Amino acid sequence: MSKERQTMIAKQFISALPHAHALGMDVTEIGDGHATITLPYDERLVGDPETGVIHGGAVSALLDTCAGASVMVHESLPLGTATLGLRIDYMRPATPGDMITARAECYHVTRSVAFVRATAMDADSSRPVATATGAFTIQTEKKGKS
Repeated sequence: MSKERQTMIAKQFISALPHAHALGMDVTEIGDGHATITLPYDERLVGDPETGVIHGGAVSALLDTCAGASVMVHESLPLGTATLGLRIDYMRPATPGDMITARAECYHVTRSVAFVRATAMDADSSRPVATATGAFTIQTEKKGKS
């Protein structure tokens, strides 16, 4: 599958998610089971007005969306995916004002489940904001059926 086709699939996947649009997520890299999506800083997403830190729910949505996008562009060519389980470890608050970038890798696929690792970072990429591991259902085209 060409990189252009993979990009189109991922962008369609994300554009179909109202929360991704509302949060301002943007696909910056995509292909071969990998995805990178950014979440711009937005005061509407602040969870603690005293510190200006983005709410953990926005970070969670970013990681889940990025992980799902990585599944959609895996070489197994799934037609669809849904989150079965996603474990997120929050390491530290994102720096107020910084864009958050999530990177995900779909590293293993069985007949019906894809496994993903993801990391969310702000401008200090040496210290993750959060990491995630997840399992996603996949729907693939059945061979021999038209």
